[in-house]
Amino acid sequence: MFLRRIVLILIIVLVAGGAYVFFNKTNNSAPSGSTQTATGSDTTQTGSAAQPAPTTPPKPESRSSVPVTNASTPVLTEVAGMTPPQTNVKAWFLIDATSGQIIGNQEPDLKVSPASLTKLMTASLVFSALDENRIRPEQEVTVSEKAWRTGGSRMFIRVNTQVTVDDLIKGMIVQSGNDATIQLAEVVAGSEDVFVNQMNKEAALFGMNNTHFTDPTGLPAPEHYTTVRDLSVLAQHVIKDHPKYYHYFSQPEFTYNKIRQHNRNGLLSRNIGVDGLKTGHTEDAGYCLIAAAKRDDRRLISVVVGAATVREREQVSQNLLDWGYQNFTAKQVAAADAPLISPRVWEGTVKEAKLGAVDGVSVTVPRGMEDKVQTITQINGKLVAPLAKGQTVGNVQFVLNGKVLKQESLTVLEDVPQAGFFGRMWDKVLSSFNS
Repeated sequence: MFLRRIVLILIIVLVAGGAYVFFNKTNNSAPSGSTQTATGSDTTQTGSAAQPAPTTPPKPESRSSVPVTNASTPVLTEVAGMTPPQTNVKAWFLIDATSGQIIGNQEPDLKVSPASLTKLMTASLVFSALDENRIRPEQEVTVSEKAWRTGGSRMFIRVNTQVTVDDLIKGMIVQSGNDATIQLAEVVAGSEDVFVNQMNKEAALFGMNNTHFTDPTGLPAPEHYTTVRDLSVLAQHVIKDHPKYYHYFSQPEFTYNKIRQHNRNGLLSRNIGVDGLKTGHTEDAGYCLIAAAKRDDRRLISVVVGAATVREREQVSQNLLDWGYQNFTAKQVAAADAPLISPRVWEGTVKEAKLGAVDGVSVTVPRGMEDKVQTITQINGKLVAPLAKGQTVGNVQFVLNGKVLKQESLTVLEDVPQAGFFGRMWDKVLSSFNS
């Protein structure tokens, strides 16, 4: 009897192996399928690629976690059919820096003169030099004649005198001093020309594809231009890449050489959550302001270019920020390390794999539309053990009105070890019928 059982098991294994080879060959020419799960507020559907796919914006490359947007990136006002605020400024942009989503804009890709908003790129490079210990805050430098002679807004440094890097940064950010800016460029790069080359390389790495700099200060020049979209990317980099230096942007005033000057960002004193960033003005650019605000752990950034007066740039910026906080909210669509789906896994010690997003995911949505966000998962073919925790096996999209608000990797949350020999053989037979 025992011998008969052994023979029977061997026959089953041989038949299973033969069936696997046969079905594998017959299905070899067909591409492996994918599983797509769509989750609405109260329904779950599982289907194939025959489902209508949402519009997915292309993902330009970026040097860091700051998302780069383009004309195909969904704008929440358009997705929700909302009317954005109407203004008389040349261009504006409002983004939720917490989620990286665009709330609204006006002429986002119009080439504009950035004026002293240029100094944000200068500051970013100076902060990088500090992080890399190429310069030190307490380091004293000798003021060059070129820096001293620079016109426009000034810190009033004196030629051949000593000034610290820390004071120069305050002079550039708080007082918008062109003289301090040129001196910092020379300290970091050795010359203004070399520094400008570094500015343009950094802009390219940031994905600021419609930006070109010709000087560190923002003085008008035909080939010195940007867009409000690109400026929003730059502002996010300054905040996220250099958090320990962000305090410079909220300093209300700075006194140097017995001359006290106030921060030109008037929103800092209005108690509306604004804690930076930068103002700018030239005759060509008009009055400009990039304002960053934080309320209830949500950070919004507004970019306003081409206002007629200081009052207008501040009022438009405040109106945009207030409108963004009042009409949009954050919705958590995936908890960290929590399964979104548990699809069938083959040849493993368990029958289902827990898949989700490693980090928690939140999206910005219009208030009242939180329950309309759909979760769509796409798996790259059949799941076969072993699967390792952290392994990417597809992607998950969070969709509103057919537009992808955000896309993340779909990741294995727990290891799935490979089953034993007989378990694998049995699953090979079963999976061949499910190909």
